[in-house]
Amino acid sequence: MKLHVLIEQDEDGMYVAEVPALPGCLSQGATQEEAVANIKEAIEGWMEVMESKRKIDPTQMIEVLI
Repeated sequence: MKLHVLIEQDEDGMYVAEVPALPGCLSQGATQEEAVANIKEAIEGWMEVMESKRKIDPTQMIEVLI
């Protein structure tokens, strides 16, 4: 899966990472590399929570490329 991640440096110098396609999926780090590592963990956690809320039938899924 490919997702776009926005990374911005805040006024305190921390790097904040956000995944616009996943509402509420945010993380941060002291460096850009740390923020990327942390957002990867946040994405995994976000997906686990969403999948546990709604069981998805894999036969109903398709892949769409834009």
